[in-house]
Amino acid sequence: MFHFLKRAVVGGVMGAALAAVVAVAPASAQNKKINVVATTGMIADAVKQVGGGRVEVKALMKPGVDPHVYRQTRSDIAAMVKADAVFWHGLYLEAQLEGFLEDLAKRKPVIALAENLPKDQLLPSEEYENRFDPHVWMNPRLWKIVVNTARDQLTKLDPAGKADFASNAERHIAEIDALAAYSDKVLGTVPEASRVFISAHDAFGYFGKAYNYEVMGIQGVSTESEAGLKHIEDLVNLLVDRKIGAIFVESSVSDRNVKALTEGAAARDHKVIVGGELFSDSMGAPGTYEGTYIGMIDHNATVIARALGGEAPKTGLNGKLAH
Repeated sequence: MFHFLKRAVVGGVMGAALAAVVAVAPASAQNKKINVVATTGMIADAVKQVGGGRVEVKALMKPGVDPHVYRQTRSDIAAMVKADAVFWHGLYLEAQLEGFLEDLAKRKPVIALAENLPKDQLLPSEEYENRFDPHVWMNPRLWKIVVNTARDQLTKLDPAGKADFASNAERHIAEIDALAAYSDKVLGTVPEASRVFISAHDAFGYFGKAYNYEVMGIQGVSTESEAGLKHIEDLVNLLVDRKIGAIFVESSVSDRNVKALTEGAAARDHKVIVGGELFSDSMGAPGTYEGTYIGMIDHNATVIARALGGEAPKTGLNGKLAH
């Protein structure tokens, strides 16, 4: 069905709009900001951090939106058609947008920032053959590669901004390095036996690999997958047998399966609390600290460490976390 819709969009709204708009000269040649549309909040933040005052960025997906199932709206199409460039994550994160973006890439710069990551550092997808787990932002050290790719691509779009983009990227990468060091520290204070992490869906594989945590999701890598009763039962058994006391909800995923786990454990006289709400596929509200990449990961590392018996300041790395 998606391919039918895609053909209709390309042949109608998109085809007419592209003919009128794509011939616009590069933003730098017109002495104005580069107009960028980004798919996710994380990609938008990377482009904003690097682009600074030379770039105007619009994020398609709002906080709490699940990128795995997101489909473009008419206003999305119009925004992408009018933009100087479109930046997206790739690695099949925006699965429902992929065909549209590939068609648009024939007519203007459409850049998948995470596709540049070394394949030997990516985790294979357990759901899709020949695909990778897209949730690379959960490891700050991998995200630095995405930031550098944003720098290089913005420089291609606006060569006159090369020095600004390089300086902005260097500053932001220093912030990411500090975040990675903080995450190493606070997550390392959790007792080894307690480093078992269960959340609504399997978005934390790179987190588990980076910090040596055993990670399990109730749903799979894509939220389109459903958690079977057998899987729920197995996770309840795990909670009870290993005396795990906390699991986590996510801002962009329904908490119904998390409730099923806590209720199942309670029926066997084992209390499991919700350790907190984490940001998985979406950042916090615009204008907040948690609405930035640094704030998002600071929040996650701090909440996880504190919930699982480790030590971390309530207000996080930079003293900015809201409670």
